[in-house]
This record gives sequence, structure tokens and C-alpha cells, in this order.
Amino acid sequence: MRASSDEVTLLAVETVSENKCFGGLQGVYTHASAETQTEMTFAVFVPEHQPGDKLPVLWYLSGLTCTHANVMDKGEYRRLANALGLMIVCPDTSPRGAQVADDDSYDMGQGAGFYVDATEQPWAKHFRMRAYVETELPALIEQHFPVDMTRQAIFGHSMGGHGALTMALRNPDRFKSVSAFAPIVAPSECPWGHKALGGYLGPDRATWRNYDSCALIDDGARVRDILIDQGGADQFLEEQLKPDLLVAACKRAAIPLTLNMREGYDHSYFTISTFMDDHLRWHAERL
Repeated sequence: MRASSDEVTLLAVETVSENKCFGGLQGVYTHASAETQTEMTFAVFVPEHQPGDKLPVLWYLSGLTCTHANVMDKGEYRRLANALGLMIVCPDTSPRGAQVADDDSYDMGQGAGFYVDATEQPWAKHFRMRAYVETELPALIEQHFPVDMTRQAIFGHSMGGHGALTMALRNPDRFKSVSAFAPIVAPSECPWGHKALGGYLGPDRATWRNYDSCALIDDGARVRDILIDQGGADQFLEEQLKPDLLVAACKRAAIPLTLNMREGYDHSYFTISTFMDDHLRWHAERL
């Protein structure tokens, strides 16, 4: 982390670990979040750079059951990210702790924040992952790391792909590019989304539209272009992911969409690590 002369206003961050890798520095950090009212953990890879350099930042949002560590341990992004000069920031997927509401199933509660600001009980107090990722964590990253906040991009996997697409569509001036691995493109139209959006936001489906990529596009949101990699052997393809709905929405809106259907690949990090370099290069070109 870089030092700051303004210690009075500096948001507090604690270092969990820092390891040199491919010339850069992979770190894991914690801080007290005002949005989630919990301690939050995140990972940052800072590529090798000259003192005073400001780096473009690529946000990676993880999927159901994951933490910051899944992509950090299995994503195989550091070698090329260092060569391209890309900073990679990996938040957690939800607030956590004994005081935080949870659910016995894997697709609701801790590890399954769906990148929404919950309005329903018992979730509303802590589950504010939209505000955390869109507002609070970027402010902290800007204070502590050598980042150029005019050059931001975002990508993610599954639930995190949903988060990346919706955040990019809501903030087209902030994010210069967006991509995803096996994203949930229309949570209003699949069981995962029905459960999460209904639970966190309530039964009024009009409130769900701000967290549904296809609905956002139909409501007028636009991005420059989109890259998707989707495994053809993904066990969630037909019931949960439904990329054809995004294809149709982008066609209606004239948004260029590159959808790579990868025969034989599944929903795992074996797939993500295989095509990670393609996504890093996609974002580097646009940043």
C-alpha cells in the first residue's frame, strides 16, 4: 500500500498478507465497512510500476459461495496483469460474521450478497453490497493504492458476472469496459434471482429491474460493448444463466456483444482460468 500524508482523513485498512508475485504485489486487506457495518476483506494485485505511476484498475466480482480468495488462488491472472500493468481488486461477496443474517442454503445470505442493497428484513442492516462495491470500496482503494480512477473496468463470474454487468450498465461513465464468465444475465427470470431479489428487495418486481442486466438494457442503459465466455457444459446454463436473453436484449439495443460458447467447459475456475487472459487483454485495450 502507498503511504498518505493525510493521516487524519485516511480510511483505516489493515494488512492481512502481502506477497510478491510475477514482479507485482498480491495483498489481502481488511477494514471496518460503514455500509455493511462489518469487517470486510478484499484482495488487491498491484503490478510492478514506477514510483508516482497511476494504474488502471479492473474490479473482479466473485460468484455464489465465494470470497476474495477463489479468484486470487485459482484465477491465474497475475502474470498477465503484471505485464499489462493492470491493478486487480477482488471484493468479498457479502458481509460476514456472527451478527450477520444468514440462510441455511448456499444461494442466500452470507456468501450470496447478489451485489444489491437489501431493503427487506433481516437483510437490510448489513447486506449493502451495491453501495459497498460501487462507492465505499473505491474510495478506500483510491486513498491507499496508486490507482487512476478515470480508468476503471469490471468483470466477474456467475453472480459476480451479474454484479459486473449491472454495475457497468448503471455507471457507463465510470467503467470503460465490462465482461463476464457465465453471468446470471436475467435474475428476474431464474430461480437464483427469484429467491435472492425477492428475499433482499421484496415482492415488487419493479424494484428488481435495477439489478437485472436485461431489464436495465430494455430500460435504456447502455455500454460500449460486452464480452461473455460461457461454458457449453455448464450445469447451470439452461435454468439459471440463460445467455440467450442477453443476446436478445443487446440485439434490441444495438449493443455489440461477443458471446463465446466454450464447448465442454463447465461453471468452475478451470473455465475461468482458461479464458482469463482473453478478458484481461479485452479490458487492457479499452483502458
